[in-house]
Amino acid sequence: MPGKVLVTREIPEAGLGLLEGFDVTVLQERPPTRDELLEAVRGASGILATATEKMDGEVMDAAGDGLRVIANMAVGYDNIDVEAARERGVVVTNTPGVLDETTADVAFMLVLAAARRLGEGERLLRAGRWEWWGPKQLRGLDVWGKTLGIVGLGRIGRAVARRGKGFGMQILYHNRSRNEDAERELEARYLDLDDLLQESDFVSIHTPLTDETRHLISERELGLMRETAVLVNTSRGPVVDEGALAGALGEGRIFAAGLDVYEEEPKVHPKLLELENVVLAPHIGSATIETRDKMATLAAENLAAVLRGEQPRTPVGP
Repeated sequence: MPGKVLVTREIPEAGLGLLEGFDVTVLQERPPTRDELLEAVRGASGILATATEKMDGEVMDAAGDGLRVIANMAVGYDNIDVEAARERGVVVTNTPGVLDETTADVAFMLVLAAARRLGEGERLLRAGRWEWWGPKQLRGLDVWGKTLGIVGLGRIGRAVARRGKGFGMQILYHNRSRNEDAERELEARYLDLDDLLQESDFVSIHTPLTDETRHLISERELGLMRETAVLVNTSRGPVVDEGALAGALGEGRIFAAGLDVYEEEPKVHPKLLELENVVLAPHIGSATIETRDKMATLAAENLAAVLRGEQPRTPVGP
């Protein structure tokens, strides 16, 4: 079975096992440097990448004319220059569908943790500073029966909305277009973004990162939210302006936030690190044993299919 395959990070064996028969090179667990990546891709027919590696025209050209597929082990593919790939006849694939529920769990976990000041309370306890129970201590917000605004009602957004329904929440959503099927299932109400921000107690972001969604939530949008509102982001870090968010949190213009993604991962805005009213997770949205196995498996299946001359299960674009 022909073809050199580069796997840019260590991935679960469930995926690697499907690449037996190819000439496979697996890089280290940490993200490769740019120079390491450009050197490692030389002569590759297929690249199995993760969201941390930038796959642009330079990388594709470094691989050479034999490059046929880039299989991204992620739903989002903002790390890949899809147009550059199309110009070079390179197929791009991603891994949608297999991580929806797992990521939705983390989004709703952040809703609960931020609302109930869980991170702040744990830090207090671990530092040995919790000396008594008090009636006014660590008072947070109720989640039950509140209003949940979903920005981006795709697969993951709908899964979060279903969890909200389980908590008796009213569901609002903003999307590129209305989704009448979701409206019927979730009794959801479509609003433009400004109205959603003004009416929601909790706002959960689930949009892809594009030129249009970069800093979708910034100073102006945060100013529309209630002082008792909570913002959660599990999509892509640059969708939220971290500096503006830190200012809103620090000044008490919104109650709290929960973040799993950041503008310049693994860096986190230093002002966010100083704040008690933000829950910070290290990009664990899909991080369960079962889901990461499924992601690795789907990425490997897509890559192997293209190299065998078959259609991949989940191509990006036509």
